[in-house]
Amino acid sequence: MTHQVPTLSEAQKRELHETALRIVSPGKGILAADESVGSMGKRLAQVGVENTEENRRQFRQILISADDRINSCLGGVIFFHETLYQYSDNGVSFVKMIRDRDVLVGIKVDKGVVPLAGTAGETTTQGLDGLSERCAQYKKDGASFAKWRCVLKISDTNPSRLAIMANANVLARYCSICQQHGIVPIIEPEVLPDGDHDLKRGQYVTEKVLAAVYKAMSDHHVYLEGTLLKPNMVTAGHSCSIKYSPEEVAMATVTALRRTVPPAVSGIAFLSGGQSEEEASIHLNAINNCRLATPWVLTFSFGRALQASALRAWRGHKENEKAAAEQFVERAEANSLACQGKYSSGDDCGDVGLHNYGSRHAY
Repeated sequence: MTHQVPTLSEAQKRELHETALRIVSPGKGILAADESVGSMGKRLAQVGVENTEENRRQFRQILISADDRINSCLGGVIFFHETLYQYSDNGVSFVKMIRDRDVLVGIKVDKGVVPLAGTAGETTTQGLDGLSERCAQYKKDGASFAKWRCVLKISDTNPSRLAIMANANVLARYCSICQQHGIVPIIEPEVLPDGDHDLKRGQYVTEKVLAAVYKAMSDHHVYLEGTLLKPNMVTAGHSCSIKYSPEEVAMATVTALRRTVPPAVSGIAFLSGGQSEEEASIHLNAINNCRLATPWVLTFSFGRALQASALRAWRGHKENEKAAAEQFVERAEANSLACQGKYSSGDDCGDVGLHNYGSRHAY
């Protein structure tokens, strides 16, 4: 018979659960500002800005120094290692700036995707080595939660059982390590939207991936109430010829989650997956208006879908900082409404309707 050795005290569990609930408080989501140096470089290049540490700092300063309207929209901000230790022009640490807003600080702790031998181009995620020591330090330096991303690809033969199981187990091990240090783990098992698969295929694969993830969580004795899930919305592949309505996307997404995610999980914060800013908000709103009952908060953890129009407005020019900040605030407010099912899209989407999709997105 299996036997579990207690891993967390009741006080530790209570802290983790309270932190997780605070991140996804009603009307609040997460700003994912955790792009690596290389990934941020690709974003900057699109608007003609050189990929330097100073330019990366300047843009992220615009986001986290936006006016107080974002306080009611954000429960957490995820940083990359570099950003966690950066300061504003006035010498105030970014961590302090975020925490002074009563918003929690998170940190990306994985080391990126690597090839998984024995598969047809699939990957797993590295970074478990030294993770315990890194978590201990990040906790001291102000981080309350962490994020780890795994990637699954859809094709005629993928994802393989090997890739699903390998990634599920690495996510569970990451969760266990984070919780030992009082850090709430966000798990991100992203099923990429690359390809021409239809909505039904996307839902089927998402269900198989999530079912394996939560079986691994049980095997590793992860305290689910002290975790958050960051999944993909269930969509068809970007090359699919069929166009599905927001209501169809919402039904497929909520159905997949209801079949696989335990009610004990404290909240679900969707990634945008290369959708346009407007499309991501519309889909999030439809998910929150789906007629199927759900036991979780359903909110956002957006990167590109919160930053793209702000980055285009900024373009590296100081005189554009106010306009860029306003673009960011507008998207934060839109998604705050969407995660409450109260968002109404405008007829003219402008730049926010531009896709942020990049094939085989990795960072």
